[in-house]
Amino acid sequence: MTYLLALDQGTSSSRSIVFDRAGRVVASAQRELRQIYPQPGWVEHDPMEIWANQLATAKDALLRAGISASQVKAIGITNQRETTVVWNRRTGVPLHQAIVWQDRRTEPDCQRLRDQGQAANIQERTGLVLDAYFSGTKVGWILDHVPGARAAAECGELAFGTIDSWLLWQLTGGRVHATDVSNASRTMLFNIRTGQWDPELLNLLQVPPQLLPQVFPSSHVFGETDASLFGQSIPIAGIAGDQQSALFGQACFRKGLAKNTYGTGCFLLMHTADQLQTSGNGLISTRAAQVGVGPQYALEGSVFIGGAVVQWLRDGLRAIDSSTAVQALAQSVPDSGGVVFVPAFTGLGAPYWEPEARGAIVGLTRGTGLGHIARAALESIAFQSAALLGAMGRDAAAGQSAPITELRVDGGACVNDLLMQFQADLLGVPVVRPKVVETTALGAAYLAGLGTGVYQTLEELESLWQPERTFLPTMSPQRAAELMAQWEHAVRQATLA
Repeated sequence: MTYLLALDQGTSSSRSIVFDRAGRVVASAQRELRQIYPQPGWVEHDPMEIWANQLATAKDALLRAGISASQVKAIGITNQRETTVVWNRRTGVPLHQAIVWQDRRTEPDCQRLRDQGQAANIQERTGLVLDAYFSGTKVGWILDHVPGARAAAECGELAFGTIDSWLLWQLTGGRVHATDVSNASRTMLFNIRTGQWDPELLNLLQVPPQLLPQVFPSSHVFGETDASLFGQSIPIAGIAGDQQSALFGQACFRKGLAKNTYGTGCFLLMHTADQLQTSGNGLISTRAAQVGVGPQYALEGSVFIGGAVVQWLRDGLRAIDSSTAVQALAQSVPDSGGVVFVPAFTGLGAPYWEPEARGAIVGLTRGTGLGHIARAALESIAFQSAALLGAMGRDAAAGQSAPITELRVDGGACVNDLLMQFQADLLGVPVVRPKVVETTALGAAYLAGLGTGVYQTLEELESLWQPERTFLPTMSPQRAAELMAQWEHAVRQATLA
């Protein structure tokens, strides 16, 4: 049989999944990733830990599948996007911890650029809102705060990459420094119209071009693994940022199809085909995973804190012993009792873009218990996603596109039936959960399979997608609108500035 190995390097863990040709999970392995918080609003990862964990899970997955490297046709990589690594090309040693996409330390740099009137210019070129979320200002921070880094970068001694580039470098023994268009489009350095690194943006953000990886389509043979890692070389033939990979794994290949991933954050993407559609409602334009020479685009809304709010209930509030216990606690009460939880721990992303917002729990009474807070925490994930879909619907109408008629869902929290039903109720459209919810990894596997001839067409992949359960709206539109109004009022309480 033919197998594909997907490396799924996420914000909270590193996973590897072996898929068969039909897109079924054969075996998987996962290791949690340590979160480093040097200061409030700062979030870091150890790049060497990322690499060690990812390699270990890949070997574990192959062992659990009972297969050897010779049976793996190709490897696909999917990754947390925007997280920034700078390393020495000769030694392969990182200069600094990886600065995670959630990190807010470069917000003052972004504000200076806004004050200089650069926000519209950057959005025109990159499709992105000027924000510390993206990689460009993170690179500059490392170069300015590690002694000698800027001089070394200008001499060509250093390499920058998002996590896909870092893993690709390690997997190939330092022979390949590359990325794909979907990850490049998240750096705030890449012109999504021309498909090239943008010299004006590099100059504006003071990023030497010598640092940058080569950019290729998402389905492409980037290189081969060093033979010492798995006993023989395996082609690496697919790379995509996690959300574009999930869009691909959900078989959303056509204009108007949309998916939402419920992970550490929540990420709603709608495919816009070969049309670059700009948002008038706080969303961003991005490159979708690319097969072949033609560019593909998507509209995206990003929620910074999605499933991570459940981690906070576990680790911060100590309300639950494990993340899986949240549904039972939330179901111990019939509703949230008027409590609304805005988990703006690192500011608010789309469609609000309020970097100074902070978490708030409003509507507390003497009768409020942990069950109400847990339910409000779960509901916050759905509220934020509903705000995104509302913005996306307005953009679709402005672009004379058909409205979204269903939402395909994936990610760890999509297995929570209470959350999915509440999501369908708020949206007023069916929420469809596929049989294979590991669509982020599946997308990377599909891209690698296309790159090595395992699959021939997108239609072939489309036929493999199957729904597991559809959640239909049961709430009246009036009640849904009332709840959304309460949510928006709570959001205003969280933005104190």
